[in-house]
Amino acid sequence: MKHESKELMTKAAAFFKVVGDETRMKILCAISTDELCVNDIAAALDMTKSAVSHQLRLLKDEGLVKNRRDGKNIFYSLDDQHVVDIIDIAFTHIKHKSHGEGCSCADCHASRLE
Repeated sequence: MKHESKELMTKAAAFFKVVGDETRMKILCAISTDELCVNDIAAALDMTKSAVSHQLRLLKDEGLVKNRRDGKNIFYSLDDQHVVDIIDIAFTHIKHKSHGEGCSCADCHASRLE
Protein backbone atom coordinates (compact mmCIF):
# COMPACT_ATOMS: atom_id res chain seq x y z
CA MET A 1 0.00 0.00 0.00
CA LYS A 2 1.51 3.28 -1.02
CA HIS A 3 1.72 6.32 1.21
CA GLU A 4 -1.36 8.48 0.69
CA SER A 5 -1.82 12.18 1.40
CA LYS A 6 -2.77 13.38 4.88
CA GLU A 7 -6.13 14.57 3.52
CA LEU A 8 -6.91 11.13 2.09
CA MET A 9 -5.88 9.44 5.35
CA THR A 10 -8.17 11.76 7.31
CA LYS A 11 -11.09 11.04 4.99
CA ALA A 12 -10.47 7.29 5.13
CA ALA A 13 -10.40 7.39 8.93
CA ALA A 14 -13.72 9.30 8.95
CA PHE A 15 -15.19 6.71 6.58
CA PHE A 16 -14.18 3.81 8.83
CA LYS A 17 -15.41 5.65 11.92
CA VAL A 18 -18.88 5.97 10.39
CA VAL A 19 -18.92 2.40 9.04
CA GLY A 20 -17.51 1.08 12.33
CA ASP A 21 -20.79 1.49 14.19
CA GLU A 22 -22.84 -1.71 14.39
CA THR A 23 -26.18 0.04 13.89
CA ARG A 24 -24.95 1.87 10.81
CA MET A 25 -23.48 -1.39 9.49
CA LYS A 26 -26.90 -3.03 9.87
CA ILE A 27 -28.51 -0.17 7.95
CA LEU A 28 -25.93 -0.43 5.17
CA CYS A 29 -26.56 -4.16 4.89
CA ALA A 30 -30.35 -3.63 4.87
CA ILE A 31 -30.15 -1.22 1.94
CA SER A 32 -27.36 -3.03 0.11
CA THR A 33 -29.69 -4.83 -2.30
CA ASP A 34 -32.81 -2.66 -2.33
CA GLU A 35 -33.76 0.91 -1.60
CA LEU A 36 -35.88 1.26 1.52
CA CYS A 37 -37.75 4.04 3.28
CA VAL A 38 -37.12 4.91 6.93
CA ASN A 39 -40.22 2.99 8.03
CA ASP A 40 -39.02 -0.20 6.32
CA ILE A 41 -35.51 0.11 7.75
CA ALA A 42 -36.87 0.80 11.23
CA ALA A 43 -39.16 -2.25 11.05
CA ALA A 44 -36.41 -4.51 9.71
CA LEU A 45 -33.95 -3.49 12.43
CA ASP A 46 -36.48 -3.06 15.26
CA MET A 47 -35.50 0.58 15.73
CA THR A 48 -37.42 3.83 16.01
CA LYS A 49 -37.83 5.96 12.90
CA SER A 50 -36.06 8.79 14.70
CA ALA A 51 -33.01 6.63 15.48
CA VAL A 52 -32.85 5.37 11.89
CA SER A 53 -33.15 8.90 10.50
CA HIS A 54 -30.27 10.07 12.71
CA GLN A 55 -28.02 7.24 11.52
CA LEU A 56 -29.00 7.77 7.88
CA ARG A 57 -28.03 11.44 8.16
CA LEU A 58 -24.55 10.43 9.35
CA LEU A 59 -24.23 7.93 6.52
CA LYS A 60 -25.44 10.47 3.97
CA ASP A 61 -23.06 13.15 5.29
CA GLU A 62 -20.19 10.70 4.74
CA GLY A 63 -21.36 10.03 1.18
CA LEU A 64 -22.27 6.39 1.73
CA VAL A 65 -26.03 6.70 1.24
CA LYS A 66 -28.17 8.55 -1.26
CA ASN A 67 -31.89 9.24 -1.20
CA ARG A 68 -34.78 9.59 -3.61
CA ARG A 69 -38.09 11.27 -2.87
CA ASP A 70 -41.32 9.65 -4.07
CA GLY A 71 -44.26 11.72 -2.86
CA LYS A 72 -44.05 11.87 0.92
CA ASN A 73 -41.60 8.97 1.16
CA ILE A 74 -37.84 9.18 0.94
CA PHE A 75 -36.08 6.02 -0.17
CA TYR A 76 -32.47 5.30 0.76
CA SER A 77 -29.88 3.22 -1.05
CA LEU A 78 -26.12 2.87 -1.09
CA ASP A 79 -24.35 5.63 -2.96
CA ASP A 80 -22.23 3.30 -5.10
CA GLN A 81 -20.90 -0.23 -5.52
CA HIS A 82 -17.69 0.61 -3.64
CA VAL A 83 -19.60 0.62 -0.35
CA VAL A 84 -20.86 -2.92 -1.02
CA ASP A 85 -17.38 -4.05 -2.08
CA ILE A 86 -15.73 -2.71 1.09
CA ILE A 87 -18.31 -4.35 3.34
CA ASP A 88 -18.05 -7.66 1.44
CA ILE A 89 -14.25 -7.60 1.73
CA ALA A 90 -14.52 -6.88 5.47
CA PHE A 91 -16.87 -9.82 5.98
CA THR A 92 -14.63 -12.12 3.91
CA HIS A 93 -11.59 -11.02 5.94
CA ILE A 94 -13.36 -11.62 9.26
CA LYS A 95 -14.59 -15.07 8.18
CA HIS A 96 -11.13 -15.96 6.88
CA LYS A 97 -9.47 -14.96 10.16
CA SER A 98 -11.94 -17.05 12.15
CA HIS A 99 -11.21 -20.24 10.15
CA GLY A 100 -7.63 -20.77 11.22
CA GLU A 101 -4.49 -21.89 9.43
CA GLY A 102 -5.64 -25.24 8.07
CA CYS A 103 -8.86 -24.08 6.46
CA SER A 104 -9.28 -25.05 2.82
CA CYS A 105 -12.48 -23.15 1.97
CA ALA A 106 -12.47 -21.24 -1.32
CA ASP A 107 -11.84 -17.83 0.29
CA CYS A 108 -8.99 -19.02 2.50
CA HIS A 109 -7.41 -21.13 -0.22
CA ALA A 110 -7.55 -18.23 -2.73
CA SER A 111 -5.88 -15.85 -0.25
CA ARG A 112 -2.96 -18.28 0.20
CA LEU A 113 -2.39 -18.38 -3.55
CA GLU A 114 -1.92 -14.60 -3.76
